[in-house]
Amino acid sequence: MNYLLDRWLSIKKICVYLGVSDDTVYRWVKIHEMPTPKMGQLFKFNISEIAAWVKAVGASRKQQKVD
Repeated sequence: MNYLLDRWLSIKKICVYLGVSDDTVYRWVKIHEMPTPKMGQLFKFNISEIAAWVKAVGASRKQQKVD
């Protein structure tokens, strides 16, 4: 298995990987159910899961208003 695809990344690193802000990633987690387990108080992102999510769903869904 490719080592890089099996890595768990922090919010800052996944933002760099996707080229978006942390606010965008938090919104995707909340609204679009971006796959991420919460480890303690931190979100961790698996590159292969995120890549599959982006290809399958991503943020292409219409924005929903969050209260």
